[in-house]
Amino acid sequence: MPARLKGAIVYAVVSLLVFAGCGTSGPEATLSDLPPDTAFADPERVQIRGYEDDAMEPFLTRDGRFLFFNNRNDPSVNTDLHVAERVDSLTFAYVGPLTGANTPALEGVPTMDRAGTVYFVSTRSYDATLSTIYQARFADGRVQDVRLAEGVSREQPGIVNFDIEVSADGETLYVVDARFRGGAPVEANLVLAERAGETFERSPDSDSIFQNINTEALEYAAAISADGLELFFTRVASVTSGASPRIYRAVRGRLGDPFGRPQWVAAMEGFVEGPTVSPDDRAVYYHKREGGQFVIYRVTRLGDR
Repeated sequence: MPARLKGAIVYAVVSLLVFAGCGTSGPEATLSDLPPDTAFADPERVQIRGYEDDAMEPFLTRDGRFLFFNNRNDPSVNTDLHVAERVDSLTFAYVGPLTGANTPALEGVPTMDRAGTVYFVSTRSYDATLSTIYQARFADGRVQDVRLAEGVSREQPGIVNFDIEVSADGETLYVVDARFRGGAPVEANLVLAERAGETFERSPDSDSIFQNINTEALEYAAAISADGLELFFTRVASVTSGASPRIYRAVRGRLGDPFGRPQWVAAMEGFVEGPTVSPDDRAVYYHKREGGQFVIYRVTRLGDR
């Protein structure tokens, strides 16, 4: 793989930090003519006791006990997976790096189903496999049996899966297909993969399910509610738009239906990405750039869904 492309993958695979700007004006503001989503309010910063570094791509386990995240995605640091344990809804106690998961390559974007199967992104074998999605078993604060998630990647040069979310029942993966050109992502869309025994197969209904989600902009960082009916994701116009990414919300009436037209969540202001839904669906956690550092925030739902 050309060094320029490899460097771009390492830099962009977690959260597309090549996006500049801190406002919400410009092309991003015109992507949807729907009013903003006002279902959430009261953004509050989350504290990780014993941890002072950048915290990005949060994932709250389905029982709410653990917070997974990665440190800053930057070529100058080794991006690793980390874990913290819940003290209360806004406080977690840092446990440490996620034992068994990390290598000198980039590891990030953790997610886990109810059964304890963890999925994450790693560039450790991209040169040989053109794949970046790994899975492992989580127990006792560590992961074991780390291996590629078969059937997810398209295994084409220049195509990178830089985000992953698994449904609570472990049957569905929400993956991002990104196409790189000239060392930068020019396409990023959500794709559905469904379990087929011990592997996964891309769903033939993927395009239909995301017909209201995927656009010429870049869509990534999906988070799905426990019942599969509410989708959160990140969108930004392009790597050159000068707009900050926004987090959007879309709903549907039943599994298998397309998600409806998304609305951006107004309570999540600034440079925000990487949502994750609380087990009771009453809150959404996400990372935010604040004073040059990435930190985790939470918003809470107003009323019923």
